[in-house]
Amino acid sequence: MNNIARSLMAVVMSIVIAGAFSGCVPLWVGAGVAGIVGGYAVSPDTVEGTTTHTTEECWDAAKQIAGIMGQVVQEGPSGSQLDATINGSKVTIVLSAINVSTTKLSVKARKAFMPKIDVAQDVYAKIINSMEK
Repeated sequence: MNNIARSLMAVVMSIVIAGAFSGCVPLWVGAGVAGIVGGYAVSPDTVEGTTTHTTEECWDAAKQIAGIMGQVVQEGPSGSQLDATINGSKVTIVLSAINVSTTKLSVKARKAFMPKIDVAQDVYAKIINSMEK
């Protein structure tokens, strides 16, 4: 009985450990992002959140921060998307108006097809912080 109990315990522990480490990446990463400025990771390369600023204010802040941190490559139509190169990563900033005074800000960063959540998080935080001043 002792050997069976140990084997069963080993199987149960293996399942628990495997379950703990095979979760959804955005949830693990998002736990660290959420406390900084209210954004959360929605995928391994994207941080997004909402802000109580107009789309125009967000656009101006995003354009300014992207220009300071790197180089603006392309501006999308109607001030809704901005592509930039920051720290060698391709960064895409997307703005969506939720209502007149609320905007959803999404920042995606990739470098050579690899997600760069740290760059996306940094850009998102700097955009939000620049609008709070």
